[in-house]
Amino acid sequence: MRLAVFASLAFAATALTACTSGSTRDVLELRPSAEVVNSINVSQIDEEDRLEPLSLEEQNPFPAPLSAQQQPAPQRIEVAALKPENLTKQVAPQPKHGRTKVYSENFRDAHPIKFHPARHPSKFEVHGVDVSHWQSDIDWEKLRTQGANFAFIKATEGGKHVDRLFKQNWNEAKKAGIPRGAYHFMYWCRNAEEQANWFIRHVPKEKGALPPVLDVEWHGNRKTCPGKISKKDVLAKMEVWSRLIERHYGQKPIIYTAPDFYDDNLKGQFKDHSFWLRSVAEHPKMRYPNQDFAFWQYSGTGLSKGVATKIDLNVFNGTAESWHRWLQGRVVK
Repeated sequence: MRLAVFASLAFAATALTACTSGSTRDVLELRPSAEVVNSINVSQIDEEDRLEPLSLEEQNPFPAPLSAQQQPAPQRIEVAALKPENLTKQVAPQPKHGRTKVYSENFRDAHPIKFHPARHPSKFEVHGVDVSHWQSDIDWEKLRTQGANFAFIKATEGGKHVDRLFKQNWNEAKKAGIPRGAYHFMYWCRNAEEQANWFIRHVPKEKGALPPVLDVEWHGNRKTCPGKISKKDVLAKMEVWSRLIERHYGQKPIIYTAPDFYDDNLKGQFKDHSFWLRSVAEHPKMRYPNQDFAFWQYSGTGLSKGVATKIDLNVFNGTAESWHRWLQGRVVK
């Protein structure tokens, strides 16, 4: 989830006729609804139109997904949002048998923020990264020793784009022993079922993988999707994508979001999902009151050995011990 340039964009609050829910299949019965930092994918707003998708032969070594009717019901696994267990950084214990080692973070930041000392990201024990083709080639072995204890890797966007380095990053991160998951960037003017099947087509159901991630932010395309859609349609699309992904992978997806999108759509919603929150100016509890979270993205300008460009930095909201417990219950079986 890399930005080449961080820039504020504003779009009309009223959904335009060019941007609709796309299909009646996107409309479900929804559960009752109980620092504006712009989209981290702003540089990719027109990417679906300006980039040619990679061929299925290049990026699809995995079988096509079954239809919703054919897919077996998954074994239910609770993926509740996490509350902080301990914000005082401790020396991570040596790994027990079968556990991956937790490396202390050794990242730098091109534009460091003065977080409150008690809420500083360095207080967290388990750090990680998220990447896309914007990082170019990555030395995953070296990145791991710098503190990349987990990685979220961009896989798909909309319904016809595959990140050109997804397959390489997916395989190399595994070789380096880094727990990793894939994320999908949602397009609001494209059918949600189509987007879910596109993700399933390109992301393997692989033992030990982290839960899939749905990246939801405001974005637009002046030609094909010029405005915001309604909250009702946003939630309907998210429900469709989430349900199909859970059915296939047996895991509820994690929801990644930014402050402006959260304020408009997600307060009090998807309480049974884990959240991954972007907050690059202050601790998430200051920007997302009353919202529990599993992951916090605290910088988009990180620097690390093993990566030639800036990289997004994240922490897991818990101790090293709770990280191992989280992995045991929430990786793909």
